Amino acid sequence: MNWQGKTVGFALTGSHCTFEEVMPQIKRFVDAGARVIPIVSYTILTTDTRFGKSEDWQRQLKEITGNDIITSIVDAEPLGPSKLLDVLVIAPCTGNTTSKLANAMTESPVLMAAKAQMRNLRPLVLAISTNDGLGLNAMNISKLLITKNIYFVPFGQDAPALKPNSLVARMDLIMETCEDALQGKQLQPMVIERFNY
Repeated sequence: MNWQGKTVGFALTGSHCTFEEVMPQIKRFVDAGARVIPIVSYTILTTDTRFGKSEDWQRQLKEITGNDIITSIVDAEPLGPSKLLDVLVIAPCTGNTTSKLANAMTESPVLMAAKAQMRNLRPLVLAISTNDGLGLNAMNISKLLITKNIYFVPFGQDAPALKPNSLVARMDLIMETCEDALQGKQLQPMVIERFNY
């Protein structure tokens, strides 16, 4: 697919353990010629973890994309009327974000961006990373699976013996999922074996 002239919104939420996998996927879009608009949840703005400091992740996002990060609901709201984004990716998409999206709650820049994208009937791609995907969040994922214009990066259990309810997307399939989503198709197979065990 030709990404020249396409604008990709790339939103990150607080599954910090997956950021190292996600950053190269953002660069893939940039290298392919897409304009990438970074968006982050409040957690990323305020939380340092054993996986890295907030300021370092923010700096990396700016360096890769060459664009300022959308960090507030106010800044994310214009994405709706401007119809700026051809596709919006939420990667990683935590259980918290999944739950709020499925229940129409808009309390972060990422969720406002998602609401704006859905308003425009344009593709929203979710790369889930949640410890309760087969627990309480299963019903929220199910709700989103049947929602028009929402597509999932193929996902599976990442540690079935240790965390049987945990689901994580194959982050290296984000671009391929977006390519199919822009054609109104779900990349298949969607439910995959995430890791061998």
